Amino acid sequence: MEFRCRLSTPGGEVTEGMYVADSEARLRHELEQKGLCVLALQPRHAIAGWAPRLRSRRSIPAREFVVFNQELATLLKAGLPLVQSIDILRMRMSNPLFKSVLDDIHEKVRAGTALSDAFASQGALFPGIYTASLMAGEKSGSLENVLRRYVVYAKVIAGVRRRTLSALIYPAVLLVLSLAVVSIIVVRVVPAFSDFYGQFNHELPLVTRGIVALSAFVRSQLLLLVLGIAAAGVSVNAWLRRPGQRERFDRLILRLPGIGPTARKFATSQLSRTLATLLGGGIPLVNAIDIASQSIGNRAMAAAMVTVGDRVREGESFSAAMADRGIFPDVAIKMAEVGEATGALQEMLNSLADFYDEEIETDLGRFVTLVEPALLVIMGLVVAGMLLALYMPLFQLSSVVGPS
Repeated sequence: MEFRCRLSTPGGEVTEGMYVADSEARLRHELEQKGLCVLALQPRHAIAGWAPRLRSRRSIPAREFVVFNQELATLLKAGLPLVQSIDILRMRMSNPLFKSVLDDIHEKVRAGTALSDAFASQGALFPGIYTASLMAGEKSGSLENVLRRYVVYAKVIAGVRRRTLSALIYPAVLLVLSLAVVSIIVVRVVPAFSDFYGQFNHELPLVTRGIVALSAFVRSQLLLLVLGIAAAGVSVNAWLRRPGQRERFDRLILRLPGIGPTARKFATSQLSRTLATLLGGGIPLVNAIDIASQSIGNRAMAAAMVTVGDRVREGESFSAAMADRGIFPDVAIKMAEVGEATGALQEMLNSLADFYDEEIETDLGRFVTLVEPALLVIMGLVVAGMLLALYMPLFQLSSVVGPS
């Protein structure tokens, strides 16, 4: 079989080329024996870029994956061989997908494949930072420490995401309820008032006529409106999937007032913690940047990190390369500069991630504090305004039933 490979030499130079091998695992092993670091490997005729997509629609719950790594580290610390440890864990696994994956990994490791290669052969099912950390742990002989470091990393990242989602749930519920109440009034309540007022031979107030007309339009074109909203969603999704469009969209988000700074902090925190974890596992900075750039959710900042990696590979300092991009926060650049100058880049990156995690929580708390009462006030004004418009003719009942 022919494979398209992207490799990094011990000197940090990245090369791409085609290689022939019996299997992906064997090719990875041969390349690593030559001292090369495999950044990406894919069959020649695979579709949709470097990342394998065969398993993209399947996923393993993050919590189960963290528990697996905790248990694997414990078994290795107890002195059990790697093959036996994986065998014990796969027999106890209840998730059918994860169990089938572990069965395959167990067979490959038992046949002599490195653990990192066995996980990498599963495609996009496992993050690149995990397989890279395993590779570093195997080379340094500290696989247990690498697993524990990854568990800490995964827990922190999951905690930040969980707190972010929790802060946004209540405003989202309020918004949905507001839309539901307005929809019920427009679709069910307004027609009843319209039929009642139709018995009177008198012109209704302008506001009432507007709401009645809006209700009639929505009810008559309801299917068309639903299809239009669905078509718009599909069109936006298709547009974002086009090459380069997601990056433009993410760049636009970074420029939005209020949302942009928080999104920039979240991406910077994610990048800093990923880099610190990789550097702590013994992976060179250039390779760590290449891997970390793939873990950033914001594509604009991910593209900037790819450029930073190229500049660092050419000999420029990490902080200077970040400053030239003009997209990273000044605090991140200054702390990276201090970390490089003192030889404590990993510690500074961890501190930077902790700093921005606290900033994100503060921003989200402030956002929720402002948005919750604002949504309640807006919801009350809209509902009250609609009801007032509907009852306004009743307040003028004497003129409505009088002679025209």
